[in-house]
Amino acid sequence: MKCTRIFPLLSKPLPLESMRNDKDLVPSPQSLVPEFVFDLQRFDGEKTEEPTSKKREDARKKGQVAKSQELNTAFVLLIGFLILRILWEFIYGNIAEYTIYLYSHISQNMSTEGITELFIGIMILLAKTVLPVMFAILIVGLAINVFQVGMVVSTEKLEPKLENLNPINGFGRIFSKRSIVELCKSIFKIIVIGYFLYLYLKDQIPLVPQFIFFDLQHSLATAADVIFTMAFQVVGVIMIMALADYAYQKWQTTQDLMMSKQEVKDEFKQMEGDPQIKSRIKQKQRQMAMQRMMSEVPKADVIVTNPTHLAIALSYKKGMIAPVVIAKGQDRVAERIKDIAREHHILIVENKPVARALYEAVEVGGTVPAELYQAVAEILAYVYRIKHRRVTK
Repeated sequence: MKCTRIFPLLSKPLPLESMRNDKDLVPSPQSLVPEFVFDLQRFDGEKTEEPTSKKREDARKKGQVAKSQELNTAFVLLIGFLILRILWEFIYGNIAEYTIYLYSHISQNMSTEGITELFIGIMILLAKTVLPVMFAILIVGLAINVFQVGMVVSTEKLEPKLENLNPINGFGRIFSKRSIVELCKSIFKIIVIGYFLYLYLKDQIPLVPQFIFFDLQHSLATAADVIFTMAFQVVGVIMIMALADYAYQKWQTTQDLMMSKQEVKDEFKQMEGDPQIKSRIKQKQRQMAMQRMMSEVPKADVIVTNPTHLAIALSYKKGMIAPVVIAKGQDRVAERIKDIAREHHILIVENKPVARALYEAVEVGGTVPAELYQAVAEILAYVYRIKHRRVTK
């Protein structure tokens, strides 16, 4: 039966399955010649791969993170001296005022109550002058730690380990690469800071004898200016070295977490599952889907074929908007669909354009598109006429 109107088919023809020739089993002369094979697996043990996000997260849980103690020290010194500089007049005034009070009343308050009162006054003085500086240093120290490593709580470093008691391991840690680097950093820091202190103090030391001509308040103010200026210069140098150390610590942590190709593969298998197992699962799922599809073939009204490469099973019941594709396949699957159709006496209609169009346009369980309504309706009408003739006979 031929259809008068068919939706134009734009898909390409499907390739046939390639068959194997017997001559392919005979080795060629070239295959008998030994070849040099560069085995990349021997390099699987080398740490050549960047650490994965899972590797970094696991190391982070163990407390192995990039952290520079120099950066903490630099910011603590900076904020400490900055707060002292800002509150210097307040601190100096309170200390001077209480010192005067202490020396003027110490001879009059030698009783237990008087000493207790003086002690309480000293505590209040320390709270007024020291606590603001300590509180600022505490906040900055916590902020710098959070900036470097985030909120990490790990007790693994505190767990006792027997290997830490091994003197050979301890000797190895003393002369390890990290220890040597830390030693070189300390020596370099001492040399640089000492050099800057020398450059600053060589111009200030000759001015020290002049202090004998100043009163105490002026001498303290001048000494404070010298100390704070020197401190901020030293802190600036420490800050530069701290930033460099922070960059080095990040680089060193990355180097310590480097992975081999085999470790990356093992981690991928652990996270995503073994590819072979996943392949078997997908194969099993395809088999189950194929069995479900084949079980629907006996419910079909007609099988539209290509005639040999494609087979599409159509079903139409009263109340449906359009016929439904309940099964489809090509090559071996198509042959299996036709075999089941013959077993259940389902009519098979050859119509190449409609078969190709349905195979390309409709998935299993989908309805026939509007552009193929007429062509499919003509096929179903033909099928119903054949069934009616069989019944009347």
